[in-house]
Amino acid sequence: MMSSPLLSKMREDYKLGTLEESSVLESPFKQYEKWLGDEILWKLVSEPNAMVLSTCSKDGKPSGRVVLLKYFDENGFVFFTNYNSRKSRELTENQYAALTFYWTQRQVRIEGTAERLSKEDSEKYFAVRPRESQIGAWVSEVQSAEVTKQSLVEAQYKLEKQFKDQPVPMPEFWGGWRIVPTSFEFWQGKGGRIHDRLKFKLNPMVIPLFKDLHIDTSNNNNNNDSSNSDQSSPDPVPLNNSTNDILNEGNDNDNGRWIIKRLAP
Repeated sequence: MMSSPLLSKMREDYKLGTLEESSVLESPFKQYEKWLGDEILWKLVSEPNAMVLSTCSKDGKPSGRVVLLKYFDENGFVFFTNYNSRKSRELTENQYAALTFYWTQRQVRIEGTAERLSKEDSEKYFAVRPRESQIGAWVSEVQSAEVTKQSLVEAQYKLEKQFKDQPVPMPEFWGGWRIVPTSFEFWQGKGGRIHDRLKFKLNPMVIPLFKDLHIDTSNNNNNNDSSNSDQSSPDPVPLNNSTNDILNEGNDNDNGRWIIKRLAP
């Protein structure tokens, strides 16, 4: 057993850099993309797309596991899994989830809500998986069920025979989840444990406006093509002075959608 004194001496002096409000990028998605690009370039982490997914049951019991990020955009962060797994069951019961990326002297924490990907989007990704991974998705219909090694080997053999010389279809019990962020925290390690922590939080004054008022945040250049407009949709609410004040409130640059705050280390 590793002794406590040995563990207490395990310490790294963080000297990679700093994270300042003046230099952080205009949106948390762009800042995440920059840091992910750094990790890919440095090649110090073997799987920079590995992330801890934390979920919670309807009874309040938490659980965590490492999954792989497969793509992201400003709609959210996507991973794929078995829909009969514990994580899928908990995301169905309780939509709130958190992601954690631990990189080279850096950490990114994301909190948000979960939604299932469409079957079409899941099938697009499934089609480009390696064939052995496609077979693997079929092997365990009920993920985390107690099985024997022999039963898994036999199941794999039967599936390889069943799908021989033909495309492997996506199982109905398999697909993607998207975590839609409501907050980001970027953590930069620093000497003396006085770390830099910047939190991006959704501006509560802006989100209802975007959802309920259908605000048009594009430039008012009067170059709208009425022939392409959707006649069934309500007219966008134009920006006025009070709306602009809300959009520009706080230390943020992404159309006022995010408020940036520094947190104590």
